[in-house]
Amino acid sequence: MKKIILAIIVITQVFVACNNNSTDKKNSDTSVATSTVPSADTSAKTATSVKEIVDDYLQMKNAFAKDNDKDAAAAGDAMVKAIANFNTSTLTADQNKIYTDIQDDAKEHAEHIGKNAGNIKHQREHFDMLSKDIYQMVKALGGGGKLYYDHCPMYNDGKGADWLSETKEISNPYLGKSMPTCGSVKEEIK
Repeated sequence: MKKIILAIIVITQVFVACNNNSTDKKNSDTSVATSTVPSADTSAKTATSVKEIVDDYLQMKNAFAKDNDKDAAAAGDAMVKAIANFNTSTLTADQNKIYTDIQDDAKEHAEHIGKNAGNIKHQREHFDMLSKDIYQMVKALGGGGKLYYDHCPMYNDGKGADWLSETKEISNPYLGKSMPTCGSVKEEIK
């Protein structure tokens, strides 16, 4: 009788141990499967990163419109950090190529703007080139909201220059307070 009771206890323990093992394996398999699927939170992080870069750009644009080289420099420094922290993991191959193509140039222009407080003319030259990069990025990745692509025909000895704005009203970053409303909207980006 003791042998039968002992056999039942051993069989029960083996059954319980095997059942727990398969449950652990199922939980383990489930966690592996869910970790390989990109979550909505991951794509939200990318959108936030794009929005961060655009927000820094817009702060820079608004500082230039007020002829404020120091605030433009601070926005340039912030943009350098945002570009460095940008999460490319949820981009498509085409988006990643576009971002990779502009990343180094955009960072270099933002660095120049950040390091040249006191030389607004030089900062604005880099802002002109940076605006082209940010425009490409926004067209490929979105900008986190409605933006306007504006044009100033008088900047750079009549060669003109473009910039992005969060408002339809012109606030010219190239000519600042001397001609604040010079320019027109070329495109609305949604």
